[in-house]
Amino acid sequence: MKLRRLEAAEDAALDRRAVDSATLIAAAEIVEAVKEGGERAVRRFAERFDGVASAGPLLIGREEINSALDQLPAGDRRLLTRTAARIDRFAAHQKASLTDLTLDIAGGRAGHHVEPVGRAGCYAPGGRYPLPSSVLMTAVTARVAGVESVVVASPRPTPVTLAAAAVAGADAVLAVGGAHAIAALAFGFDGFDPCDVVAGPGNRWVTAAKQLVVGQVGIDMLAGPSELVVLADDGADPAMVAADLLGQAEHDPEALPVLVTTSEVLASAVEAEIDDQFGDLPTQEVARAALENGFVTVVPDMDTAIGVCDRLAPEHLQVMTVNPGEVASRLRHWGGLFVGAGSAEVLGDYGAGPNHTLPTGGVARYRGGLSVMDFVRVRTWLEIDDPVAARETIEDSIALARIEGLEAHARAAERRLKPGS
Repeated sequence: MKLRRLEAAEDAALDRRAVDSATLIAAAEIVEAVKEGGERAVRRFAERFDGVASAGPLLIGREEINSALDQLPAGDRRLLTRTAARIDRFAAHQKASLTDLTLDIAGGRAGHHVEPVGRAGCYAPGGRYPLPSSVLMTAVTARVAGVESVVVASPRPTPVTLAAAAVAGADAVLAVGGAHAIAALAFGFDGFDPCDVVAGPGNRWVTAAKQLVVGQVGIDMLAGPSELVVLADDGADPAMVAADLLGQAEHDPEALPVLVTTSEVLASAVEAEIDDQFGDLPTQEVARAALENGFVTVVPDMDTAIGVCDRLAPEHLQVMTVNPGEVASRLRHWGGLFVGAGSAEVLGDYGAGPNHTLPTGGVARYRGGLSVMDFVRVRTWLEIDDPVAARETIEDSIALARIEGLEAHARAAERRLKPGS
């Protein structure tokens, strides 16, 4: 299968927005309807989009999700538990790196407290495929961060999705998806409290709704269709590169599988391997559309290849070169980095440890993937109990306030220098 070829600079013209304006406008109507209409509106959209019966439950409680776990085959239960444990371990080490701070300053002390939010809504897609991995990635991370109340939202949740919610320690599952699910997590309804943070991957309707509720709640990121860039030289195994590109392609028709290579020979060999591996793939229809969306860029040298990858700032960046560690050290922008042929992107998808909820569309230029940091607040504090020792700070504050024309600010600071204050 011939993939389209793009020159090194042509990728800059790609439209990789997470959501289009038409979807944003349509999603706004749904979000507003849920905000105003509460459960009645959520139920109306759930009947229309999620197949929830008019009298069917929107919320699945802890007892039912635990029952789903109990009824799962023992091997699947162990699989979910092992995967959750690896995610938990990585997130716990992240959390350990976030510590409270106290610093002596002139006249007192200052510092910060790291504290979890109270309630998190974790979205897990469920349209094309059930994704229990996304339940684990979001809800386990929220629990490790210390969030007291964790709810999962997923349309038409399968038994394995419910079981994953139980393993992750979720309190309930909201059995709806799309923009109305995000609105419900953000605004709540009778018997269902609003969340402080909403996180997790989803389609363009989910992403549009997250953009619309920012400010009402915190969100992790606005993520679009999934992306994989494989950076390879002539030392890469074409069969392995093809397998990884196909693995990305079957995610979604709008997924972006990309090969950036210094070898025309490798590019042709990868295309031949895609043909060989494509024949018995059960997800051909989805993968074919994504491969038509993807591309190959052949460049003259590794410096140019690194420049292309940094400009793309992809969700997943896989380095398959003779010297992967050295090449990886020169890269700057990625959501998740996979170093060496053994570090398949799929291992990140399914719970090696780091989170698989990652920025797309170049967002990796300014933020990383989902982590415990998305579920905590770093709140600063200040205590001045010796104004004499703090005189310089106080006088500088007075001077800056008057430079800015804020006289009441200056006078409030001056009072701290008066005897008996």
